[in-house]
Amino acid sequence: MSSVTPDEEELPLNHTGPKGVINDWRRFKLDSVDQAVPQRKRELLRQMSNPREDDKDRANRKMSAQEYELIQNEDEHGLKRYRKQCMQEMHERLSFGPKFECVLELESGEAFLEVIEKEHRLTLVVVHIYQHGVKGCEQLNSCLDCLAMEYPTVKFCRIDAVATGAAERFSSEVVPALLVYKAGELLGNFLAVTKHFSEEFFATDVEAFLNEYGLLPEKEFAVCADDEDDAGDVE
Repeated sequence: MSSVTPDEEELPLNHTGPKGVINDWRRFKLDSVDQAVPQRKRELLRQMSNPREDDKDRANRKMSAQEYELIQNEDEHGLKRYRKQCMQEMHERLSFGPKFECVLELESGEAFLEVIEKEHRLTLVVVHIYQHGVKGCEQLNSCLDCLAMEYPTVKFCRIDAVATGAAERFSSEVVPALLVYKAGELLGNFLAVTKHFSEEFFATDVEAFLNEYGLLPEKEFAVCADDEDDAGDVE
């Protein structure tokens, strides 16, 4: 990576607006450029990334045809990595709270009560009460495994009806059951929940059902470096 000469000063790290984004991209490209790139191109990138403060025309100029061709023809993958980095940084600034991304197996009634009463007040808790051998329970477990990855800030749990210590309340007639809590308060109590679905149901069906009652948060923004549809144009 080329060093900055004494008469060049670094730009602020956080730029806003189209011109700031272009200059950020130029500096990112300079930092990540492979040494295999010819010296002529490395020098061009160095010039692109360090506009002089006393040369406003240079600092605020539009991207040249030479720069545009370099990005379009040879650095498409690098541009995607830059976009992914910016999106991840934005997501980290906006995200808060614990992440789970899997379904927690509760082993006892005490664990059941603890997850309801001691979880963070902003965390949504979805508990599946099931019985082995009861139709729909295994399929619902698979659906929740998928939703746990789609909604990492939601705490999905499951517990065998026998392990709750109140098996008489959760007989085969009322399972699978879905209970939804937040800040210790019961928001949803769906007994024999599969009666709301067709015989063969999927994670999207369970998701739509919970969304009908406004029980799921908005999905988190997904970053995909290779998503061609979101590549966009540099202007």
